[in-house]
Amino acid sequence: MYKINEVFETIQGEASHTGVPSIFVRLQGCPVGCAWCDTKQTWEVDPVYLVSLEQTVEKKADSDYWANATPEQLLTLFEERGYTAKHVVITGGEPCMYDLNPLCDALHARGYHTQVETSGTFEILVPKETWVTVSPKINMRGGYKVLTSAMQRADEIKHPVAMEKHVEELEALFEQTGVQPKLVYLQPISQKAKATKLAIDTCKQKNWRLSVQVHKYIGIS
Repeated sequence: MYKINEVFETIQGEASHTGVPSIFVRLQGCPVGCAWCDTKQTWEVDPVYLVSLEQTVEKKADSDYWANATPEQLLTLFEERGYTAKHVVITGGEPCMYDLNPLCDALHARGYHTQVETSGTFEILVPKETWVTVSPKINMRGGYKVLTSAMQRADEIKHPVAMEKHVEELEALFEQTGVQPKLVYLQPISQKAKATKLAIDTCKQKNWRLSVQVHKYIGIS
């Protein structure tokens, strides 16, 4: 059983899969404690807010409500809702608190591609076919360390930045783990002009890539 905060179909707006029609499965639970997190409603798993799976699709706004679901129940939900996207993004919360192999295997068996977005602070339990986006959360208040194994498994790194310190932390992490990823995206926090300029300048200097959260600019969820 997976703890589901919400399920919705949209367009992926970040990093390598920008523009790809996607079904987002947002899992409940995260102890990492990012100060700028825009999904803080997923942090706690409070039994008071347990609802039916159908109610996670009908959300009109962010909420603490969550549901239990098996992979087969999720696949049935996709069919009932008439979703046509074949790319499934498993996010959170922190999805790697869970063993995602059963979910990803079930999705692959039905013709879906899978992507996981994680902080890199938990072991990544996914099939080799799953695309892994590590957004390394460094020195967060939860006290969790970014795992070398997570950095090694990453297909891409997506790093939020607001100030030079965030770039320096990422470079230090590469040094500490001995990992130099081929795909590194910088993502300006909150689309602020200063953060955006920093990201652009750094990407040009280091031959990294820019992720601008397209979905927020064009006003879709």
